[in-house]
Amino acid sequence: MRKTVCKGIRICSLTFLTLIFATALPTAGGQTPTVKPTSVNKQTASEAKTDSKELDWWKNAVIYEVYPRSFQDTNGDGIGDLNGITQRLDYLQELGVDAIWLTPVFPSPHVDFGYDISDYKDIDPQYGTLADFDRLVAEAGKRHIRVLMDMVMNHTSEQHRWFLESRSSKNNPFRDWYMWHEGKGQTATDKGMPPNNWQSLFGHSAWEWDEKTRQYYYHKFYIQQPDLNWNNPKVHEAFKDIAAFWLKRGVGGFRFDAITTLFEDPSLADEGEVKDADGKVVINAYGDPQLDGSKTDNQPGLHPVMQEMRASTDKFSLPAFPGTRVLIGETYLHSIEDLNAMYGTPDTPEFHLPMDTQVALINKLDAPTFRTRLQDAETNLGNHVPLLLFDNHDNPRLDARYGDGVHDEDIQRVLSTILFATRGAALFYYGDEIGMKTTPPTRKEDVKDPIGITGWPKEKGRDGERTPMQWDASEKGGFTTGEPWLPLPPSVKQINVAAQKNDPNSLLSWYRGLIRLKKTVPALVNGENLMLDTENVKVLSWIRQEPGAAQVLVSVNFTAEPQTVNLANGGAGVEPRKLKTLLKSPGGADAATTGAIVLGPYGVYMGEVH
Repeated sequence: MRKTVCKGIRICSLTFLTLIFATALPTAGGQTPTVKPTSVNKQTASEAKTDSKELDWWKNAVIYEVYPRSFQDTNGDGIGDLNGITQRLDYLQELGVDAIWLTPVFPSPHVDFGYDISDYKDIDPQYGTLADFDRLVAEAGKRHIRVLMDMVMNHTSEQHRWFLESRSSKNNPFRDWYMWHEGKGQTATDKGMPPNNWQSLFGHSAWEWDEKTRQYYYHKFYIQQPDLNWNNPKVHEAFKDIAAFWLKRGVGGFRFDAITTLFEDPSLADEGEVKDADGKVVINAYGDPQLDGSKTDNQPGLHPVMQEMRASTDKFSLPAFPGTRVLIGETYLHSIEDLNAMYGTPDTPEFHLPMDTQVALINKLDAPTFRTRLQDAETNLGNHVPLLLFDNHDNPRLDARYGDGVHDEDIQRVLSTILFATRGAALFYYGDEIGMKTTPPTRKEDVKDPIGITGWPKEKGRDGERTPMQWDASEKGGFTTGEPWLPLPPSVKQINVAAQKNDPNSLLSWYRGLIRLKKTVPALVNGENLMLDTENVKVLSWIRQEPGAAQVLVSVNFTAEPQTVNLANGGAGVEPRKLKTLLKSPGGADAATTGAIVLGPYGVYMGEVH
């Protein structure tokens, strides 16, 4: 159990702040963001087997999301593959990541680019073979990088053998593996209306009529992604078997996709319509009334399923792949209380790391909101470890949600500092480390994502955040020798790995430096977050402290105007203390004391307190 220094909320009083600064002890720390791979990543397999920290590797983990289709192509077909990921493992090791999460690489018709799975125990030929996958796991393991897979349990592809059987007849043994219902007012000759008003997340009714068996099936997502019936125990057993198949191949865990949509209200009651301040029903990008999700999201039944999956997963411990198998949840939830419930209890644990999407989707640079959400993660999750993230394959990249078009790179330094310099695990998306831009299609005929085809022009789909990784400044960005499945944006000329890897002031070097500090400075490894200067609406400041180690002070400017932060005598009321710079924005000033921290536009300062 972590030692709790502040009881209740961890926004410290003036007296307490004076105390923690006065007791700070020095520790080693560099001042430039350009670093070599950390010693953690140089660990040999034999050392890893005997390292007691293996069980807790996930608590301060840096996890990198790879969208395999867009990461690296090695056979010239314009689609990334597993061998491409293996080829780039040295890059990932140098970056300092502990694990890579692969979006689905299973066989699929690719209606939803892999999230419509037709076989859970194989690799799609576009990405390679099981032998290629085994090689990736083995080579990643040599670099002490774990491979995490996507576990899609809410639905399958309509081409999965389970659904082909299920829709073949009402008497088929697989019929109740999916959600089948008769329509409202249905007769022998009339299909009636869908059972209720539930909608697909991708537009229009969530019910699809099947003429052969004359019933509707439910699909929370695309028509080609029928929902599984998790009230059927056979479905539970099937997925425990699938997890075991991949665990035996050495995967380090799973990320559970759309996990809160696993169950639906058995009464099939209509969902409520969302209304605006004037009482008018909100219309979404697809022209449908916006529903409140009250009958199809976070329903009873989810927690027992995850308790089963956790218990089943915890049984695996292979000598060649030591350490905890981590379970990550895609948990879009309404409150910090709901998030806390996703961890389970000591007797019935569930996720190791449910995603804190309340921080992820703030979508505006507002210091008080960030302070509140980070404080929630620190104080309202008990002793659980938060998983912070800002970006993924389903949302526009950071520039589109936080940037101003002028200070985008500096703003990403602010966000990455929050991500890596607060307590817990951190998840980021390929290309964030070089500042890749969101580049949506400009014409409907160029859209690949069916969401964009359905919702154009209000909804342009997710192509813009899935463009290929920009390795160099060439036309195809070093991604492929063929025609890339999505065009690379013009920004590839300036924003690419080759241009940044040897530049100490680049965003890539900043990420490397932050990750190194997260792994090597004791206060940043497991120290608590203590918010400072809590009335400041322009600058977010906090301290990380671990008993017996030097405290680390962090200040980030949320504005385009320079700010001077005084955390002593008139600021937070802290006694003046000397600071030793660990990391600062390029061109930023070194802070000599806690009383004068000068931050440029969207500037960042990190320093040890002495």
